Amino acid sequence: MPRFNIAPTNVVPVIAMQDDERVLRNMRWGLIPSWAKDAKIGNRMINARSETAATTNAFRSAYKRRRCLVLADGFYEWRGPKGKREPLRFTMMDGDMFAFAGLWEVWNNRQEPEAESVRTFTILTTTPNELAETIHDRMPVILDEEAQRVWMNHSSDETGHLRELLKPFPAASMNCYAVSQSVNNVRNEGPELIVPV
Repeated sequence: MPRFNIAPTNVVPVIAMQDDERVLRNMRWGLIPSWAKDAKIGNRMINARSETAATTNAFRSAYKRRRCLVLADGFYEWRGPKGKREPLRFTMMDGDMFAFAGLWEVWNNRQEPEAESVRTFTILTTTPNELAETIHDRMPVILDEEAQRVWMNHSSDETGHLRELLKPFPAASMNCYAVSQSVNNVRNEGPELIVPV
């Protein structure tokens, strides 16, 4: 089903590797490290700074072995003061789908050993391009097709080479426009949310 207002903790399809094959898996947005005692930590780990993900305890293992692609055709950012924040939608200029660089993890609840494992993910961020910097000091890492291939090649863990992929996407290939305040309520869902206002 199409989604128009995905929020942290929602379950969405993510592309991961399994036995050297790309597979589509449902995962929860907000990475829970395998060592975490409580799933609530995932609520704060919706994003990972690309500059430090390879060395940060929460993301280091996933960076080496569990990289993923998070598919989208747009994302939201907000500008303005609290209470009067205006939502904006970023897309590709041609309207095509694209992929964020992500990391994923499997978490098992040690308090409830019979409970099902939970697959979770985070989206990597980087410094903003010229379009995004007018709104926010970070932006998600968007990978072109060649970068996606390298990112998903788990036979190599050359972190220096991978770090080169984690850069701002070219502003000239992107578009940004204001959308309805309705997007501020995560219960709202539908194509009217992405109509320019």
